[in-house]
Amino acid sequence: MALKEIVEQTVAGLGYDLVEIERSAAGLLRVTIDLPWTAPTAGAEAGVVSEQFVTVEDCEKVTRQLLFALEVDAIEFKRLEVSSPGIDRPLRGEPDFERFVGQQIDVTLKVPLGVGAAAGSSVSANRKKFRGVLERVALADGLMGWQIVWSDAPAVKPGQRVSKKRMPAPLQALGFTLDELREARLAPIVSFKGRGAKGATESDLD
Repeated sequence: MALKEIVEQTVAGLGYDLVEIERSAAGLLRVTIDLPWTAPTAGAEAGVVSEQFVTVEDCEKVTRQLLFALEVDAIEFKRLEVSSPGIDRPLRGEPDFERFVGQQIDVTLKVPLGVGAAAGSSVSANRKKFRGVLERVALADGLMGWQIVWSDAPAVKPGQRVSKKRMPAPLQALGFTLDELREARLAPIVSFKGRGAKGATESDLD
């Protein structure tokens, strides 16, 4: 049985989701796991991620079972490391994108936008990397698609007071399919209130 199949079956059998497998030339096998996610029920607030995290005990349990499974199938490695996702968690498929709607993400396209796609926009035609808020959008054919929305306005510093009189920078949007992405990750934003928390209220100036 292939390495990925062994790891996927073991992790899923213990009730966790497999996020990523990395294997280094030095023999390190790194496995990233997460807690299962279910779509929020009707009426739940969109874009708020449940504050549940993988614990050290979770990682130890998966490590013990993986060591046994990998030994049975004679998979060679020097060291096994099981961990929870970092603040730049990768997004791998539709369930991950559904889970993090409303969150800031970083995406890298396989190919640049191109001149036609960038026409009438301030975005460079050669650009492949973007950061914005992930949104689910309805397409013309009745299907659902994805986009990120961002503003080029300077970020507000902690404690900075912002006047309502200041004109906001226009929003820009990039629609995409998952097949067009080389990589997608949560933006590594540090907040003591948690990733799903609402941003701090800005003070008003007269």
